[in-house]
Amino acid sequence: MDRKGKIYVALTALVILLLVVAEYSKPKEINWFPTYTKHHKIPFGTYVFHDQLERIVSKKHFIDVETPPYEYLKKEAISGTYFFVNDVVNFDEAELNSLLEWTAKGNTLFVGSSQFGTQLLDTLGLEQSIISNFNNINNSFDLYLNHGDLNKSLDTFSFDKAGFVHYFDKLNNKTTQVISLIDNATEDTLSSDKTHYPNTIKHNFGKGTIILSLFPQAFTNYFILNTPNQNFTAGILSYLDTSKPLYFDNHYKSGKKVSLSPMHVFLNNTNLKWAYYIMLIAVLFYVVFEGKRKQRAVPVIEPLKNQTVDFTRTIANMYYENGQNNAIAKHKIQHFLEYIRTHLHLNTNTINTVFITNLAARSNNTLADTQALFNLIETITNQDKTSVELIQKLNTSIELFKSNNEWKIKT
Repeated sequence: MDRKGKIYVALTALVILLLVVAEYSKPKEINWFPTYTKHHKIPFGTYVFHDQLERIVSKKHFIDVETPPYEYLKKEAISGTYFFVNDVVNFDEAELNSLLEWTAKGNTLFVGSSQFGTQLLDTLGLEQSIISNFNNINNSFDLYLNHGDLNKSLDTFSFDKAGFVHYFDKLNNKTTQVISLIDNATEDTLSSDKTHYPNTIKHNFGKGTIILSLFPQAFTNYFILNTPNQNFTAGILSYLDTSKPLYFDNHYKSGKKVSLSPMHVFLNNTNLKWAYYIMLIAVLFYVVFEGKRKQRAVPVIEPLKNQTVDFTRTIANMYYENGQNNAIAKHKIQHFLEYIRTHLHLNTNTINTVFITNLAARSNNTLADTQALFNLIETITNQDKTSVELIQKLNTSIELFKSNNEWKIKT
């Protein structure tokens, strides 16, 4: 490479290095997508909640469930608490019936979701509505744990990242207990004068319990790590029996892992994407500056001819001219046995009725033809001299045997 080319390569390398440094030093944007996934440490992941819940329940009684609940309940005989939390959890009819039947036996079903399916709401006699945030410019909400008397001073917990929030506007007071409430956070209204909307309830169902929360954000990293909000989450969890097994659902997750192609992973990761682009640029420069060099023609070398057939023919003629018919026949037999071992995968050390039966089945030959061939082989093997006619008969029988086997393979 001449001096000018080296300068171009050096400048290109410098530009690429500066781009990499600039991209790497750029502050990473916060991902606010609500994944509710246990391994995500982003604001709306549930890494902290999953870790703390695992400690509370103990690893012995804490089970992560990756399969759909319908399949899991059908396969496993479980008891305890089945815990669901996601942006939206909407069971189909068969799955909901399976969960309700399981709950009615004395278990606990916990579902944290911003919306519930109409079938679940109708079954429990519930309705849900959206809290109007017309005057709530900051989308801030206050949350409270229900102490039974709303006129008393309540501990207030705040949340400022909700675009909209649902609440239960129809309850069955005989079977339903309100666990937590929510309202718009406004500075000009006293807490005692606000309208408190129930957003987490406990419902008796058969011998079991159903707990529904319309505020799944209570279990996210962002909410729990803002003190004292962890006390609100702990207050809801206090209604669970932590002495029994808890089954944490990882199927209903907006951000669950899915199988992706390698290129999709590359192009969706900033660092890998730039590494890929840099590699393409480097290849382009290599083609431009180094791909022009000349290369002399490579002479064509004729490959060596395969002389195996000619050699075999020569050896066979030597045996034939010397009248060694018996040696020819025995070589023919040995090659045939090797063919059986290689192509039909049978052991030829012991030739008996079982062997001949298996060989006939595998080679598409009749049992009678196979038995006749090996009777001929046994006759030749026990002879000291073999006639030309007998060799020809042996060769014809073997070739016919092979042709039937090869026809079976093709079809």
